[in-house]
Amino acid sequence: MSFGKSAGEGVQLKGKKKVVSIVGARPQFIKCAQLWRLLREHFEEVLVHTGQHYDDAMSRVFFEELEIPEPAYNLEVGSGSHGFQTGEMLKRIEQVLIDESPALSIVYGDTNSTLAGALASSKMGIDVAHVEAGLRSYEKKMPEEINRCLTDHVSALLFCPTETAVQNLHKEGIWSGVHFTGDVMLETLGERIVEAEKRSEILSSLSLSKKGYFLLTVHRAENTDDPERVLKILNMAGKLGRPVVFPVHPRTRKVISGISFSASPQLRMIDPVSYLDMLVLEKNAAVVLTDSGGVQKEAYFFEVPVVTLRNRTEWVETLEGGWNTLCDVDEEEIVDTVRRGLPGTPRRPELFGVGSATGRIVKIIGEFLG
Repeated sequence: MSFGKSAGEGVQLKGKKKVVSIVGARPQFIKCAQLWRLLREHFEEVLVHTGQHYDDAMSRVFFEELEIPEPAYNLEVGSGSHGFQTGEMLKRIEQVLIDESPALSIVYGDTNSTLAGALASSKMGIDVAHVEAGLRSYEKKMPEEINRCLTDHVSALLFCPTETAVQNLHKEGIWSGVHFTGDVMLETLGERIVEAEKRSEILSSLSLSKKGYFLLTVHRAENTDDPERVLKILNMAGKLGRPVVFPVHPRTRKVISGISFSASPQLRMIDPVSYLDMLVLEKNAAVVLTDSGGVQKEAYFFEVPVVTLRNRTEWVETLEGGWNTLCDVDEEEIVDTVRRGLPGTPRRPELFGVGSATGRIVKIIGEFLG
C-alpha cells in the first residue's frame, strides 16, 4: 500500500502554527481519528504515516472507516527488526521535520513509530506531545515498555488517560507538562459503535450468537517470539467449550505456519478484521482473551471480562473488581478462569474520563504554543 507523499516532499502550509502528527500502527490510527479534526480547526496539522502497519487490513481500512484523511507523508518503512525499523523511521521522520519545521510533534501510544517520532523531534529541538503517556507495566523486557518510558522522558506535554498514569510519571520525577485528560480511544469507540452495529456483518458471516463465543488476539513479541507459548495458546483455545474467534496478526500467522498442531474445530482463525468488525466482536464476546493493551481497554469500555495473556499489564486499573485477569500463558489457569466466569463488579469504575479528552488535549496544546 502506498499513499501520501514520500519523505523529502515538503507540504506548504501557511497561517496557523504547524503541528506534525506521527502514526504507524492500528492503535495509533484509532487515537488519531478523534484528534485530527479538532487539530485542523486550530493548527496546520501534517499527518505522517511511518508505514509500520502497511497492508490494507492493517492500515488503509482503518483510514477509510475512521475517515482519517490521506497522510501528507507515507514513509513506507514496513516490517523488520526493532533496530532496523526504528532506525529507518528516525532517518525518514527527520527529513519530514526538516521540510516542515513544525512547532510541535504529536506521537501516540508505545510503538516503534512513537519512539522514533519522539527521538527525531527532540534531537532537532522540536517539542513533543505524547498522547497516552504514563502507562507502565514495569516489564523492561517488553519493547512497548521501553518505547513508552523513553518517549515520556523526552516529551514536553504528557497527556495521561488515567490518574494512575499521572502518578507513574510523578514517581519518575516528571511533573512539568503532565495532564490527566482521559482516553481518546473512549471517544472513538463511543462514536463508532453505533455505526459498527449497523454496518458490520461479522457475527452473521461467522454464524456467531451474541455472548456465545470467545474472542482471542495475540500479537505481542513476548508471546509471538516463543513458538511454545503460541502453541500453548492454540491448545488452550480448543479446550474452552465454545467457538473461539481468532483474528490472526501477520506476525502471529508467520509463527503458526511453523508449528505442528491439530487445530480444534472450535478455533476459528480468520484474517485481521476492520475496526468496526473488531468493535462488534469485542462487544458481543462472552470473554476476551488478549495480549493487546488496546483490546483490554476496549473490552473494559464494553463491560466484557478480559483474560490477559501476559504476566503484567500497563492497564493495572482494569484488574480491580475482576474485569481483567492476568493469566500469562498457563493453559490450565486460563481454562479454569474462563469456565468459572470472571466476577466483575456490578458497575465497573469510570477510569478513563468521560469522553472529552480530545478537547482538553487541543486546548492544552493551544495554550502551550501560545
